[in-house]
Amino acid sequence: MIEITNKEELLEILENSDAVLLYFGAINCSVCEVLKPKVEAEISKNFSKIEQIYINSSENLEIASYFNVFSAPTILIFFQGKEFKRYGRNISLNIFNSEIKRLYEMVF
Repeated sequence: MIEITNKEELLEILENSDAVLLYFGAINCSVCEVLKPKVEAEISKNFSKIEQIYINSSENLEIASYFNVFSAPTILIFFQGKEFKRYGRNISLNIFNSEIKRLYEMVF
């Protein structure tokens, strides 16, 4: 997962990539710290064509507010530049995988 701190760079990635996962975490967020490696491993293993991006919403308030992210962790999934799904706080990895799999298989 790469960390992005520049909104323009992030918007360019979203425009030019078929599939992107944005993971919004925060400083001192224990759920964020536990969930991030699990999500990263699931995406890398099952959906290798999805580009993974981490945004520290505590330090990048402009990016977080642009995407209407007001809690951490929040995960946004984009396919072909459009937001497909939004997950917040308590996430079931099984549901997460099954929902992404359906569209991922249609796009790729």
